[in-house]
Amino acid sequence: MTRIDRYLVAATGVLVLAGLAAALTAPPDRLQGDLQRLMYVHVPAAWLAYLSFGLTLAGSVGWLRRRQDRWDRLAASAAEVGVFFTGLAIVLGAIWGKPVWGVWWTWDPRLVTTAVLFFAYLGYLALRRATVDAVQRARRSAIFGVVAFVQVPVVHFSVLWWRSLHQPPTVLRPGDPTIDHVMLAALLVNVVAFTAVSVVALRLRMRLANEEAELAAATTAPGRPLAGSAVTAPAVNYHPEGRR
Repeated sequence: MTRIDRYLVAATGVLVLAGLAAALTAPPDRLQGDLQRLMYVHVPAAWLAYLSFGLTLAGSVGWLRRRQDRWDRLAASAAEVGVFFTGLAIVLGAIWGKPVWGVWWTWDPRLVTTAVLFFAYLGYLALRRATVDAVQRARRSAIFGVVAFVQVPVVHFSVLWWRSLHQPPTVLRPGDPTIDHVMLAALLVNVVAFTAVSVVALRLRMRLANEEAELAAATTAPGRPLAGSAVTAPAVNYHPEGRR
């Protein structure tokens, strides 16, 4: 781990602790009480899913234009981070929905489109594992990564396009946010903290991807001796007349 990584991890730890303190000290919701505190993780998780899949889109476009491996590694690493945060957002939403809506799952437009987003990028990762050739894998994944991102704005605007149980935007909206400003400050602190967590995870995953590529290149390098090539068969003493 480099010095920059150590500083980044330390700063991320401080931000996470600050976010936790802000989430615990913010006032409870008037109707939902302390259950509303799940928002301080649920919303950042959803935001980081968008951001991660945006990076997958950027990496996919970058590979299609440049044909450089680093863009493909960025796209793949960001997709893994995005799938994690999408799954986290879905699980936290279910935990919140059970006491508020009375069910773990309902066919709400936001929930359905988020589930489609989650499985779309699981398909992206499955495609990468199913394709052996590196160039074909990068090309197919890049095309998939560009097409799959269409689902992100569908998820975000689903509460405006269809009748939904989810509330409309309260922060990213024209005019003053409708959320209490103390809650908003706590939410923004956690958004920054979880964004730092995603940056650390992305850097570590890309480093691992680079090491995997170097190992694969060394394994398949021309002229590399095969395993066991240095082993010679033992000499056999042959006696035509047999043993005596």
